[in-house]
Amino acid sequence: MLIAHLSDPHVRAQGQLYQGLVDSNAMFDQAIRTLNALRPEPDIVIIGGDLVDDGQPAAYDAVQQALSGLRQPIYAIPGNHDDRAAFGACFGGSDAPTGQRPLHFDTGVSGPVRVLGLDITVPGEHHGDMDDAACRWLSDRLAEHPQTPTMVLMHQPSVDTGMSYIDAYHCRRGVRLSEIVQRHPNVERILCGHIHRSMQMRFGGTLLMSAPSTTTAIALRLEDGAEPASFIEPPAFLLHHWTPGTGLITHWVPVGNFPGPLPFF
Repeated sequence: MLIAHLSDPHVRAQGQLYQGLVDSNAMFDQAIRTLNALRPEPDIVIIGGDLVDDGQPAAYDAVQQALSGLRQPIYAIPGNHDDRAAFGACFGGSDAPTGQRPLHFDTGVSGPVRVLGLDITVPGEHHGDMDDAACRWLSDRLAEHPQTPTMVLMHQPSVDTGMSYIDAYHCRRGVRLSEIVQRHPNVERILCGHIHRSMQMRFGGTLLMSAPSTTTAIALRLEDGAEPASFIEPPAFLLHHWTPGTGLITHWVPVGNFPGPLPFF
């Protein structure tokens, strides 16, 4: 089973640039073209939040247009730049939530790997929170299929990355997530976005990792008091590959066209 994991495209309304400088829409389109060129094709696509930059309906129209180029089922959670009501309308049609209810998802157990989308966003704020409702939902879902390999997708990491200007907006009360995951050893990955970089560490007895953004990368500045900044580094996404006997392997996939294939390895 192949699961393509995109995050933080920060799509804008047609004709607008991200931060007035970067064509995030064109970069998202390129990411989708790169994904579509994979062989074999991924079975599903998951998106880890901040689909748009300003929460406006016109930006979600642009997201829908971009995603129309995908052939796979798409599962997504909102990030701190998303608007729950507009996000729900984009992905839920006429039965969209009111904007107050968290937008969790569960891919189910039809395949060998299950993905749970955990919406830990706090409307109007940039940090996330493992509140009581989020803890209950995740605990209940994990208890349903304790033998099924499962990945948990959330937006803000529940740990500090060392980049102080983004760590101020992490997922609060992350120890609660750690305690839940420790009770469920079938959790293969905790997947995050938000920091616009690839990162991985041990957490709660499993592996926590973040997907890079399909647009700009937040500067890797680990010194105390560093000034926040971003770079136009090579965009990328993650590809999670499950095979019997081996289990789950995660690949970092750069977005774009590169010289090759060359006749050697």
